[in-house]
Amino acid sequence: MISPIGLSPNIERDDVISAWSVLCTPWRWYKNDARKTVISWFQKRFNTPYVFLFASGRSALTQLLRAMRIGKGDEVIIQAFTCMVVPNAVHFAGATPVFVDIDLSANCDLKDIERKITPQTKAIIVQHTFGTPANMDAIIALAHARHIAVIEDCAHALGATYKGRVVGTIGDAAFFSFGRDKSLSSVFGGCVIVKDAKIAERLGELERRAPKPSRFWIVQQLLHSIITSIVLPIYTSVIGKGILVVSQKLHILSFPVLVSEKRGEQPDRYVMQYPNALAILLLTQLSKLDAYTKTRNTVALLYKNAFEKNKKVTLLQASEGSSCLRFCIRVKNQEEVMRRAKQKGVILGNWYHATIDPIGSDIVVAGYINGSCKNAERLAKECVNLPTRISASDAHVVIQIINDAI
Repeated sequence: MISPIGLSPNIERDDVISAWSVLCTPWRWYKNDARKTVISWFQKRFNTPYVFLFASGRSALTQLLRAMRIGKGDEVIIQAFTCMVVPNAVHFAGATPVFVDIDLSANCDLKDIERKITPQTKAIIVQHTFGTPANMDAIIALAHARHIAVIEDCAHALGATYKGRVVGTIGDAAFFSFGRDKSLSSVFGGCVIVKDAKIAERLGELERRAPKPSRFWIVQQLLHSIITSIVLPIYTSVIGKGILVVSQKLHILSFPVLVSEKRGEQPDRYVMQYPNALAILLLTQLSKLDAYTKTRNTVALLYKNAFEKNKKVTLLQASEGSSCLRFCIRVKNQEEVMRRAKQKGVILGNWYHATIDPIGSDIVVAGYINGSCKNAERLAKECVNLPTRISASDAHVVIQIINDAI
């Protein structure tokens, strides 16, 4: 079976072994050795001394905005066709998110950014959707001419480059996610890198003041890798799904997005330090990043060649340097394609099947107005995500399923 695209597709045997090892050695959970190694990796990869770790990418963004002294009365431009946790992060910092529409690459539209800049605009968050770099030169030129900061959202784009430059080093700051379905995963976790020394000093203080996660929370994340490795081979069966659902309802496993977050409410202990326990898991993944990126790009090229002349499929605009976390196609019968694939044992992805995802998020609380970003709304009804960290033979299976469904 091809691993479900939204259920920890990165998990391999060595990741499960690492999770078992950490689970059985709790004296390592709050040390700092693995954290230091992770920080060193990011410092070298992104050529910056200023690297800060938090327990999630969303809280890392909130703390970054606070360190940049962006808060009450300030506006932050973000794109529609995103996750609810992004506008939440802006709200939790005290600022107001302003949504802009997307272009044909599913990244923020430059003209709409320009239309929605006001004297209160203090930052633009640029989401590199699906690992495809946004038009950074034009966005930075527009923003810096108006003394507006540019923050790169690299949750999908670890491993991507833009015109030869590493994505994450182009704006004034960047944040990353190590969530269960991201480029690299430690189940939860996030990172911030910045260029300005004063912002870095304030971020460092915020990081030090953040509480440590509880042992129970750490156990939940460690068990995720272990239980998921059991569930994945039987996920399409009643037993597989049952194990996952029961584990979440009994709080043996955590949810990626809480119900309270869908309502726009800040959860308890929203900001926490990134524990050494999860840093150990991440180290196993960091060594695989370049190989993962190569595989994803190879598979993305197979999809491109298979669908670019198919009149029933529309492809997003791509650019060189993409890390292709997922490959998005646009089809008119989105639900039918997803259903047919599921019948064949392939669970495709649904980023983002709502303009502000996941389904059930309170878009009014998020600050989104229906009809304000029509391209994003249209794409949400048409997009289907194809897995990219799979073998070429599995990719051909996916291609055949899509062709049959349309």
